[in-house]
Order: sequence, then structure tokens, then C-alpha cells
Amino acid sequence: MNKLIDAYGGKLHNGLVADPTVLQRQMLTMPQWTLSQRQLCDVELLLNGGFSPLTGFMDQATYDGVVNTMRLPNGLLWPMPIVLDVSEDFAESISQGSQISLIDEEGLPIAVLTINDYWRADHQHEAEQVYGTTSKEHRGVQYLYDKTNPVYLGGELQGLRLPIYHDFRQLRFTPDELRREFQHLGWYKVVGFQTRNPMHRAYHEVTAHAAKDVEANLLIHPVVGATMNGDVDHYTRVRCYKSIIKYYPEQSTMLSLLPLAMRMAGPREALWHAIIRQNYGCSHFIIGRDHAGPSPAKDGTPFYGPYDAQELVNQYRNELGIQIVTYPEMVYVEEKAEYIPVTETTSDQHLLRLSGTELRRRLKAGLDVPKWFSYPEVITELRRTFPPRYQQGFTVFFTGLSGAGKSTLAKALYSKLMETGGRSVTLLDGDIVRHNLSSELGFSKHDRDINIQRIGFVATEITKHHGIAICAPIAPYHSTRHAIREQIQEVGGFIEIYVSTSLEVCEQRDRKGLYSKARAGIIKDFTGVSDPYEVPEAPELEIDTQTKLPDECVQEILLKLEHLGYIRV
Repeated sequence: MNKLIDAYGGKLHNGLVADPTVLQRQMLTMPQWTLSQRQLCDVELLLNGGFSPLTGFMDQATYDGVVNTMRLPNGLLWPMPIVLDVSEDFAESISQGSQISLIDEEGLPIAVLTINDYWRADHQHEAEQVYGTTSKEHRGVQYLYDKTNPVYLGGELQGLRLPIYHDFRQLRFTPDELRREFQHLGWYKVVGFQTRNPMHRAYHEVTAHAAKDVEANLLIHPVVGATMNGDVDHYTRVRCYKSIIKYYPEQSTMLSLLPLAMRMAGPREALWHAIIRQNYGCSHFIIGRDHAGPSPAKDGTPFYGPYDAQELVNQYRNELGIQIVTYPEMVYVEEKAEYIPVTETTSDQHLLRLSGTELRRRLKAGLDVPKWFSYPEVITELRRTFPPRYQQGFTVFFTGLSGAGKSTLAKALYSKLMETGGRSVTLLDGDIVRHNLSSELGFSKHDRDINIQRIGFVATEITKHHGIAICAPIAPYHSTRHAIREQIQEVGGFIEIYVSTSLEVCEQRDRKGLYSKARAGIIKDFTGVSDPYEVPEAPELEIDTQTKLPDECVQEILLKLEHLGYIRV
């Protein structure tokens, strides 16, 4: 056992160079790769020892072993592939043995990667082995297919610096720092708890029971790296954790933040989390119900069984240098007015549960949350971030062919909302945006995508600050519209309105002569003529301006917004 403890969390890897001056100068001549949020999290944990025994990104042989058998070449358990994914264009600029500079989104140099290996990824095989499914309804698989680049790089890292954070600095510890803090406090038994969600009373009961049962101190160790779309932002979650920490014994509980990018891989991820907490100095680790599981499929079928993660980790518990603590689901028993394990309940008892979906519904509707479910301080923090829908920002996104009537409807809706008053409303019409934000762009598919992305960015910022954004681009491509929807729905509401006026009618209305020029070949890649328009699959509203007057259309839109809860007419 001691050998295994040393292998994972004895002398922790420190990938930072002693004198960064020379390395930083050398990095100026290297090809640069801008790290995504997930990649930045991986680099940080590779450099600070959180991913010990890894000291860099995996080569193909190591990757294959991990994907297929959960083993490193030396036989140690490691369930998750850690590789640097890059675009095909970037891969053409590198070679085996060359070095690349890794920078953050602001251009700050973080590390140098010496490339030992690179290869084209088989995302389908990775999904089958790591996630146990190829369904894109699994959010981790969707990320793998849609957002992971096709070429993987492996190699050793030399770190110039760890990422710089300006938030919650007093709660951010490297593995070595946290181990020293435990030693300073005299904590020799520490049980770690993983979460990516706000903590409510059921979580409190599980963690308090675990610490008491194993006679250990408690580390609340939430992930604050990249999680998944729809998750509560880490700023709100950390405020919730700081509120709930006072309900634990003051001298035996600590809160620390983990910059981990979750994959939502269920059982494999639970094993991975245990190894990482061992590196951070925990002697015990809690594996709860449905640990690291994604949301169910659309038909309600879960991707993993509720205790699959516990079963997998227990298979390998003798190989780990950390002890595993498992608990069944905790439920509130009305007759007892307390939480107890579901395995200890009887058929005549009234069990109370509140799902995350129901909690979000109540928050959005401004409804009460039962006192038995959570603490008032936590609910207060969540209400600050998730006000009722009529107080949230939202984006109305018109899409349709040129001449369909999008601009007319957008302007009319803008006027109606401004007439009502009480909300900040911004009109982002296609022509207005072209003139002010995208005047240098042409009309190729690439340039049109950039234009829509700029509209999406501005609309997201408006929505995030509780304003109303009205957008009216053509936006012909489903993938671009879907990306904008996901981006905006993280901060507020998104209402897609498909203006379905036919191509024939749009050509008849062609006051600018654009369709005539497109038919004559003067304008290339024109939507509806020489470039396709991909009809929205599930818009919130479809309107055909051939059969209705603008005022009638706008009234229909206002009623839809009222029905969805975003306005009060």
C-alpha cells in the first residue's frame, strides 16, 4: 500500500521551472496554442501534482492503455485520458520533438509542451470505452464529438507559471499547500467530498455522517473548473459553500477549491476523483449516489445506475491509497423530520425529495423552496443568481431568409417593449450589426458565422445583465444558431423565432435587388439561392408574414413571451 501511496501522492510533481526567464524568452519563437478552459485546468493539475503520477499529456500508447484498460504503462490505475487536442491546421505546423508554447485566452504564457507523439483521435471508440455510450445526449460525449479537436498531442510539460486567479484566492490550494495545511492543523485523517452543485441539506447530512463515522476531519472540495452547460456558475456555488460551512463544526471542516474540468464520465470519473483527492492529501473519499453522472437521456433513462460508481471504485479499493466511503441516497422522512439513508426507511413512511429540475422551476417561478430541502442562506444566494423569469434577461432571436420580415418584426417588438417600459431593450438588427460590428466581413460561410458569433456575444452580455436583446440576422446554419442558444441559455432566456416566409414571397419583396444579383451570379453564396438555409428544428415560435400583419405577429410574440414567463403583459 505504501508503494501505491507514494506512486500517486507521495512526492508530488512540480512542473514549474526554477528560472522562468530563459523559458519565457524561448517561447516567443515557438508555435502558440491558446488553451481552452478545460485544457487550462488540465495543464494546471499536471503542473501542480493534482494529476500525479502524470507529468505531461499522454502519448498514444499510454492513451490507448488508459482508454481500454484504465492502466498506465507501469500498471497503475488511471481511468481518464489526459491529452491536448488541437486542430488539424495547427497539427500541420508541428513535428515530433518540436516544442509549442501554451498560452491562456489573454495571451499569458503558461507552459511549454515538448511533443513526443501526435495522432488523429478516434472519438467514437473513446466515447464507447470511457463513457459507455456514443449518444450525444450524454453531455460528456456531446463535448467529445462537438468541441474536442481531432488531433491529440502527447508530451512533457515545463511550466512557466500556474494560471492566475483573482477570485477566492484564500480558498485555492495546490496539493502540496493543502497537505502542509493539514499538517499544520494536525489533520491526519481527512475525508474529502466532491461536488459541482450547490450543497443542500441532504449533502450536509451525507458529509457530516461520513466525517463522524470514520472519525476524520472534513474537506469540502468542489470543482470550479469547466463543468457543463446549465451548471450553476462557480461564483454562486462558492458563495453557497461559504454559507453552509457554518453548519459544520468550526475546527474540523475546511473548504478548498479544485480547478478540475469534469467529464461527467460516471463510474470512471469517480475513480479518477478518488485518485486526485489522494494527491491532495485526503485519507478518505466519499462516493455518493450517481457520482459524476450527467443528466438522463431525453426519454428519462439514466446513463449510469445510481450506484455504478460505488461498485466500480470498490472493485479497485485495494489498489488505492485512499479509503472509500459510500452512502446511499439520503431522503427526508416527514414523520421523523430528519434525513436518513433510503435503505433505512420503511414502506409506511412519507419520503420527501426535490429534484434539481424542480428546484430550478421553483426558483424561476419565484416559488417557495421547502425549509427541509435547503438552508435559507443557500436559497438566498441562488435567488440572487436565478431570479424569477420575469426579472431575467432574455434574447429574442429572429431567423429567416432575406426579405422574410425579420427586421420589421424586430423593430416593432422593440417599440412595444419600450412602450411598456421598465426593462433595458437593445435591437441587434442584421444590417445594424453589419455596419457597426462586422463592416470588414464578407458573405462567405466563415464570415457569416463570425458575424453571428459577434451578435451572440453581445446578446449574451445583454442577457447576463438582465436586459432584453432582440436579434434579427439571417443565421442560416443550425450549428451556429445552436451554439448561440447554448451560450445565451447559460445566463438567461433564449427565444428563437423562425420567420418562415417563403422564398418566392421574399424575392417579390426584394427592394434591394439582392435576389436578382444572386440569380445573375453577381452575389456569391447567397442564402436561399446559391447557399442553403437550414430550417430551425424546434423554434419557440414560427411566424409566416405572408398571412399576418406586423402588429398581429408582434402580439403573438408578446403572448408567447408572457406564456414563457419572461414578461407580464
